[in-house]
Amino acid sequence: MARPEAPTGGHASHAVTGIVPGPARLDLRAVILTADGFEDTELLVPYFRRLEEGAHVQVAAPSLDPIGGENGYSLRPDLTFGEVDPDAYDLLLIPGGFPDGAPATVRDDVRAQAIARSFMAADKLVATICHGPWLLAAADAVRGRRLTSYWHDGVPEDVAAAGGLWEDEPVVVDGNLVSSRWPPDLPAFTAAMMALVRERER
Repeated sequence: MARPEAPTGGHASHAVTGIVPGPARLDLRAVILTADGFEDTELLVPYFRRLEEGAHVQVAAPSLDPIGGENGYSLRPDLTFGEVDPDAYDLLLIPGGFPDGAPATVRDDVRAQAIARSFMAADKLVATICHGPWLLAAADAVRGRRLTSYWHDGVPEDVAAAGGLWEDEPVVVDGNLVSSRWPPDLPAFTAAMMALVRERER
């Protein structure tokens, strides 16, 4: 599968004539499932964007030991997978990472699989990027669902084997599920995630 080109980006000038009020603060509780060896931007960009909007965000991992990202960032989880009550959250975020790092650890953890199944069965918001969809495939939670992921390391094949309908797009939205391929898709990923959150708040 061909590697997609990274977005080139552009520059624009904006005349600031006053302060434009932002959207209303969110009454949202989100949980991130990850482990050691996560992809830094795929965790931190959505994490800080949700915090900016007033959401309550917690990071869950296999244990409370500090975990590190591929690019040098580290954090201490707020709770373990076993302490996550899916009923207490509105949004599940599953970032990626090295294929033999966080995504494989999370995918193979039966507690994480149970959390993912619970969110999908309850039609709660689930957002996943890169190798993150491995967890949904392992949880048998993508059958008949449209989604994307990283295009290598066997992720599309595992999604398809679990009955998912894999698409090579920057972002795919299918009901409660938002998915993207890799870090350059983060603008589309976070925008689609927030559009769903706002839609459900109405």
